[in-house]
Amino acid sequence: MDSLTQIVLGAAVGEAVLGRKVGNKAMFYGAIAGTIPDLDMVASYLTDTVSSLAIHRGFTHSIAFSMLFAPLMGWLVSRFESYKNFRDWSWLFFWSLVTHPILDAHTTWGTQLFWPFDVRLAFKTIFVIDPIYTLPFLVFLILAMRQKRTSPKRKRFNTMGLIVSTGYLLLTFLLKWAAFGQFEQALKSQKIAYLQLDTRPSPLNTILWSANVETENAYLLGNYSFLDTQPISFVSYPKNHELLGKLVENEKIKRMISISEGWYTITENEGYLYFNDLRFGLFSMKPNAQDFVFKYKITVEADDQVVFTEEPPDRSAGKRILIDLWKRVKGN
Repeated sequence: MDSLTQIVLGAAVGEAVLGRKVGNKAMFYGAIAGTIPDLDMVASYLTDTVSSLAIHRGFTHSIAFSMLFAPLMGWLVSRFESYKNFRDWSWLFFWSLVTHPILDAHTTWGTQLFWPFDVRLAFKTIFVIDPIYTLPFLVFLILAMRQKRTSPKRKRFNTMGLIVSTGYLLLTFLLKWAAFGQFEQALKSQKIAYLQLDTRPSPLNTILWSANVETENAYLLGNYSFLDTQPISFVSYPKNHELLGKLVENEKIKRMISISEGWYTITENEGYLYFNDLRFGLFSMKPNAQDFVFKYKITVEADDQVVFTEEPPDRSAGKRILIDLWKRVKGN
């Protein structure tokens, strides 16, 4: 999830663990701990694209990381804070750290919560930025922050924030199940034979859902809003995996295929091949659009090293896309 959401969650968890004893300091340290797992983003500046993608939401987003670093951070804070209970501080940092990857596990990218085991949890029930999850949570946190640490209202407000946010998170599973059923029915009614069906919420909401459908030689992309009145339609994108040729045996290519969980197409433009990760869809609501959110240019250097370079989407079209997205949410 986005940084603000993780700060709010970390602060609320810190308050639940230790707020009555240390007041707003519990929120402060909880908020810090809630952002720490995302420091793995530094890898994007220190290594190549493929390696940084493999590292992202790996070790720092695991239970093992929380167990190792919570006692260290608890010890450090207990050394200079007036409240000296090492155990309580460690408990605060553990829960503030571990709830970060648990929340991220609900997004499309997911997390390696059980690192070092090569298992990525990705429930794909919520977008990385969802105001319906974050804003009520933030309001309750601010209300709690304004109360004295011993006030019953403080605990009540913070608990309500945790209940409302968690309740919405659970609701997204029901919404995903309902949307999945609609896509299944559409494929059946249109007599489309498919190998896999994968769904995820569209940006900023859980009313409009997107689907990736794998067929023999292509992927079908479609979307469905709970406010739709017309049947679901799908747009076909050829896999073009054969364009990789012998490159398919390259280790970096194999890693990228693994990272994308096999949901990728290959396109060619001006003599270069492009690797398109389909899990995150398109940066457009137009039919047959080609501007994938995550698109990587493949370059083979003189020493036969394969280099992936991320192609940034057209951010100048952001306003138009938000308008189109809002129109699509309201139904077709």
